[in-house]
Amino acid sequence: MSKKITKIHYTSIYLKHYQKLPKNIQVLQDKKEKWFKDDPFNPRLKTHKLKGKYRKFFSYSVARSFRVLFRFISENEVIFYDIGTHEIYR
Repeated sequence: MSKKITKIHYTSIYLKHYQKLPKNIQVLQDKKEKWFKDDPFNPRLKTHKLKGKYRKFFSYSVARSFRVLFRFISENEVIFYDIGTHEIYR
């Protein structure tokens, strides 16, 4: 499934939480998003499938304690649901 991502949709929650992130984390996320578009399973992103109530979702690491919660719509299209610390899983 490691095709390039051609389209990312952003939920209003993702956009709101992105705006509240520290500036250095926003800059880092912008960089990681470029890597993600090239290969959503780039080892540097630590992308992984979630379990339990989030079993249809994936997550990748922005920084040590910041994650992006997303889901594949198709092979090359995703929705970014949320960004933040592990609190986003609650």
